Amino acid sequence: MMQFDRLWENADLTRRTLIASGTATGFVAGFAAAVQPVMAQTMIVTGPTGLEAGWVDIPTADGAIQAYRAMPAGGKARPLVLVVHEIFDVHEHIADVCRRLAKAGYCAIAPSLYMRQGDVKSLKSFDEIRPIVAKVPDAQVMADLDATVAWAVQAKIADAGKVAVTGFCWGGRIVWLYAGHNPALKAGVAWYGRVVGDKTVLQQLNPIDVAAKIKAPVLGLYGGQDQGIPVASLEQMKAALGADTKSQFKVYDDAPHAFFADYRPSYREAAAKDGWQRLLAWLKANGVA
Repeated sequence: MMQFDRLWENADLTRRTLIASGTATGFVAGFAAAVQPVMAQTMIVTGPTGLEAGWVDIPTADGAIQAYRAMPAGGKARPLVLVVHEIFDVHEHIADVCRRLAKAGYCAIAPSLYMRQGDVKSLKSFDEIRPIVAKVPDAQVMADLDATVAWAVQAKIADAGKVAVTGFCWGGRIVWLYAGHNPALKAGVAWYGRVVGDKTVLQQLNPIDVAAKIKAPVLGLYGGQDQGIPVASLEQMKAALGADTKSQFKVYDDAPHAFFADYRPSYREAAAKDGWQRLLAWLKANGVA
């Protein structure tokens, strides 16, 4: 596995080279209009050199969905990391996260989990995006993640015994739910995903409701200044997980929500770098390496 500092420096060098050449603006097009303007001066862009990277189709029980896949070139089965997108679906930042993981030796796949309900990438406000997301059943998401694992294993690009999941914001909540859903999961890393909240007919459970079913160790990375996820709710989740849990939490006291999102003003470099280092260490420590 590539050391964290070297990986991050290489990604940053690629970003600075692209911006200096004026080509970084091409990467902005994939972001939802609701998060404009994209902060190009901090956006990290990891190049595809040495990787097999691009869009693939994942077969599911009710039709194929698209996914972004990145892995080291060479074709052998790799440890698999499912990457669960933010509310904005799979855009350039999420694709870049996949490439960063691939540079570290993983097969990383980010399925587009809203495809059946609609395309949010061109929408201009959260008020337009939320109704589409509200139509996405948790059961569908769990099935799509299962289908992604099955496809990768069948394609012989992923090791069935080394499967992990990470996700951000909307996807952070999904990490906890998938850890309760898939008993074969080896590890999870949830970035600022809510653990309590309102329920609907299509989203009937919160992570706290499945805490007793979570066997894989999950690392929760949260911002102490997150206005939507009170630290008190994390204490509730810790209690629900029980004293014997292997899951852990790291709260960055001065960080807001979405502190890893290097394309947004919420980005906090120190917390993001530390969180990424912890993610890589967590995967390795829990047998996903």
